[in-house]
Amino acid sequence: MIDVTQQVNAVRRQLGTRVVEAGEVHVMTISQAYDATIEDVWDACTDPERITRWFLPVSGELRLGGRYQLEGNAGGTIERCDPPKGFAATWEYGEGISWIEVSLSTDPDGRTRFQLEHLATVGDDQWDEFGPGAVGIGWDMGFMGLYLYMCSTHPGDPQEANAWLASDDGQRFLTLCSEQWYEANVAAGADQAKARSAADRVTVAYTTAFPEEETSG
Repeated sequence: MIDVTQQVNAVRRQLGTRVVEAGEVHVMTISQAYDATIEDVWDACTDPERITRWFLPVSGELRLGGRYQLEGNAGGTIERCDPPKGFAATWEYGEGISWIEVSLSTDPDGRTRFQLEHLATVGDDQWDEFGPGAVGIGWDMGFMGLYLYMCSTHPGDPQEANAWLASDDGQRFLTLCSEQWYEANVAAGADQAKARSAADRVTVAYTTAFPEEETSG
């Protein structure tokens, strides 16, 4: 399905902090360059029919001020929209709220870089327990889905994707992504022992969510 090492290494991951109206927030930045025009990538991540092919089914009004809902996941309000350069929205899941900011730009080689910043309030219990990988690995899965979609004319198949995540390659992908977020966490100044424990917990959480398939002997 995919070269695991190539995909993991194609993604840039960085962590930092910022002060916004809501207070101090963690800023998780993830980006990847795609061999497509900026208009095509913009359309792929803003058109409801195309979003469903590589991410999740989405409903609502995808316009400035509109509400959106990803099936079985987060919803929110679109707070900024500047096509085809980017948009910003709230990311509301359960009783929690965080924020996402998407920006598109052209790399020197002509490819389109899709960058997403996810802002989470400092002191968030999930971050303390599982580290940045709790959200980061999910975005890694989305970035992989977009890569596969942009490289193919065929719609994505969620069942096929879940089956792949349960395979040896899929489990290695989840584990390597977790390790990359651990390294980004330490590089950002996190206590190494705490970061290690959080990364181990989030690796178990994701690989258990997509357990390895049993093989007959």
